[in-house]
Amino acid sequence: MAAGQLFTLLLMAAALGMDAFSLGIGIGLRGIRLKHILRLSLIIALFHVLMPLAGIWMGKLVGALLGHIASMAAGALLLLLGGHMIYNSLRGEQVRPVDTRTLWGTLVLALSVSVDSFSVGISLGVFAADVAVTVLAFGFFGGLMSIMGLMLGRRAGRNLGEYGEACGGAILLLFGILFMI
Repeated sequence: MAAGQLFTLLLMAAALGMDAFSLGIGIGLRGIRLKHILRLSLIIALFHVLMPLAGIWMGKLVGALLGHIASMAAGALLLLLGGHMIYNSLRGEQVRPVDTRTLWGTLVLALSVSVDSFSVGISLGVFAADVAVTVLAFGFFGGLMSIMGLMLGRRAGRNLGEYGEACGGAILLLFGILFMI
């Protein structure tokens, strides 16, 4: 894998981790115990592995069926996803968070912050990205960003989370444009 491709994957993984980071800040602000931070972050990391893996599989299937048109569709998907992340962060509506102390609440949160990874996985599957590197990077950054967000939220202010999601959306928007060129 070329250094440029690895850098791109790591940057995308960090961008997708911004959702976990921003939601982590909000959850951390309500107060969370360290053992819950670890449990929640591990489950988010696991979902950040499973969701892009499923997306890559789907993307390879779509790529085989559609050929060259699939790369344009993958770029458009990243554009839409990045734009949606920016829109949600600028909309500023407060969503009532789920109770992360329960297994159900933890799974719902992990799924909600990992759905973007599925969509990006579809795009990466079309481009035949290295599966192992991709899912490990996504899992690492998903877990790391959630730990950072939860710890920061536990200690810090309220407005950082919205900017984190907007930053992640801008990065995906940029890669969507680059994929389409």
